[in-house]
Amino acid sequence: WLRSRGFEFGTTTGRPRRVGWYDAPITRYATRINGITDLVLTKLDILTGLDQIPVCVAYDVDAERIDEVPVSQSDFHHATPIFEYFPGWSEDISKARAFEDLPAAARDYVLALEGMSGTRISVIGVGPGREQVIVRHDLVS
Repeated sequence: WLRSRGFEFGTTTGRPRRVGWYDAPITRYATRINGITDLVLTKLDILTGLDQIPVCVAYDVDAERIDEVPVSQSDFHHATPIFEYFPGWSEDISKARAFEDLPAAARDYVLALEGMSGTRISVIGVGPGREQVIVRHDLVS
């Protein structure tokens, strides 16, 4: 779904890109170690039409729930994602230019990702066009 709807193939080679569902533990880790204050969420529009949207909220490592990125590389490589499912939406969001223009389920999804990552989502991509964005917080000032 993600690869085909998001056209996630190399421009030159046509090779499929590695894609996956939102991973909250890895996002929390990356924002923490890199001092990231804002996130840009792209391709929200490709989730339109899904009944449920999975989000990795933790990992299972040897039958133990780990809420953060596993410390050892060995644990990380055989960790299994634990998913929480969020309601999807069917409405076209490509013309949305304000957060309030999004369907309630899309807004709830974005707010949940913010809560899980501990970092605000300041810009949301709602289509392939340069103008198809929602700016929630100014990143320049």
